[in-house]
Amino acid sequence: MLAVCLLLLLPTGCAWFENHLERVKSSGELVLITHLGPTTYYDTPDGPAGFEYDLARAFADHLRVKLRVVALPSRDELLLRLSRKEADLATGLTSNETGPAPVRFTDAYQTISLVVVTRQGKPVPREPKDLQGRDIEVRKDGRSVRHLRELRETLPTLRWIETDDKSVADLLQMVWKGLLDVTITDSHAIALNRQYFPELRIAFTLGQPEGLAWAFRGGKDDSLHAEAQRFLAQMKKSGDLAQLLDRYYGPASLANPVNVAVYQFRVQNRLPRYQALFVRAGKKYKLDWRLLAALSYQESYWDPLAVSPTGVRGMMMLTEDTAREMGVRNRKHAGQSIQGGARYFRKTLDRIPGTVSEPDRTWMALAAYNVGMNHLEDARIITQKRGGDPNRWNDVKQNLPLLANPRWAAQAKYGAARGDEPVLFVNRIRTYYDVLVKMDEEQRTRGKTDALKLKVPAI
Repeated sequence: MLAVCLLLLLPTGCAWFENHLERVKSSGELVLITHLGPTTYYDTPDGPAGFEYDLARAFADHLRVKLRVVALPSRDELLLRLSRKEADLATGLTSNETGPAPVRFTDAYQTISLVVVTRQGKPVPREPKDLQGRDIEVRKDGRSVRHLRELRETLPTLRWIETDDKSVADLLQMVWKGLLDVTITDSHAIALNRQYFPELRIAFTLGQPEGLAWAFRGGKDDSLHAEAQRFLAQMKKSGDLAQLLDRYYGPASLANPVNVAVYQFRVQNRLPRYQALFVRAGKKYKLDWRLLAALSYQESYWDPLAVSPTGVRGMMMLTEDTAREMGVRNRKHAGQSIQGGARYFRKTLDRIPGTVSEPDRTWMALAAYNVGMNHLEDARIITQKRGGDPNRWNDVKQNLPLLANPRWAAQAKYGAARGDEPVLFVNRIRTYYDVLVKMDEEQRTRGKTDALKLKVPAI
């Protein structure tokens, strides 16, 4: 018996088997496998981005390890690679998908649907039978192929093309340009892209909603899966998950297709006249010039002679008092107005309490730019009284409109305010900023240095 015990202590006689969670922590690395796409993972000039990437990175931070991403061009091999132990988890999948080996999914953190997408101005299909005779193209690795095959059992004339060399965005752009009648994709993908292709329309939904979830290898060792379940549950409880969803999908869900189309046209035809002024002001006050441009568009549509009924003027719609305080002598001078507005926004941003982190800090500063810092602070106090988090924009924006309610206004130190206006103000700027960032990043990726250009329909 003693000999057996001594043998077990020898290096070649035994091994300490760590569970999956322990192995990840010991290695200092969490390996994620996912597919390239706007909802999962993509490269920008400023580094990796994508909802699934950010969520997995938060999990890696929770485990105090680094995140390494294996990004495949399609989703076909995600579960196969996972089964081969090439990654610790796979993302960008629905919880009912199957692979070559047992898979263990977490609870769903986002619900999506499969939607039929067409273009405004074309006959809109109302139900599956209307897809017959249409020019349809879909991703070969998408969920749409399975649904189309099921439909063809009762609709024998249904035809479509499957592609693996075009992205979802490529197919949506082809529909937008009129080169395709229809494509079929997931609802969160169209949500992210629709603001860039404003004439797109969702015709109807195929099948039932499904939940997105993280996938882990099946088997007895569920340690990493169990930790992921605890992490996601905490993300939901703390509001961090809602905040991350809002960061990626919030502006898209609020975009008005007509307004975005006009905006895109003006980015091409009006913004180049003033872009250098925004860049200069952004550098001086350490602000993203694209955010300043989006703010200015909301205020004046980039019209230096704009005047509101209340007397505010210029590109950044400054009051006389604010212009004087910021050293602006001529509010109708585009350069002076942009410099003054940037300086004022920087001052407002610096007054946001240090307990508020980005991007909430920026959204609250925009709200304060519109309604005033005092009213914003009243809304934060109301938010706290009602059990919300005064450091989260998602919570504060729910309570800002209460400043117009006599009951709550009576409790506010600075009285009543039209609190719904700053919420709309921020929502619109976020949409304009999101569109401008995408356009700018596409241009930077192409390595161009001239003014932003985007081919859009005439408005």
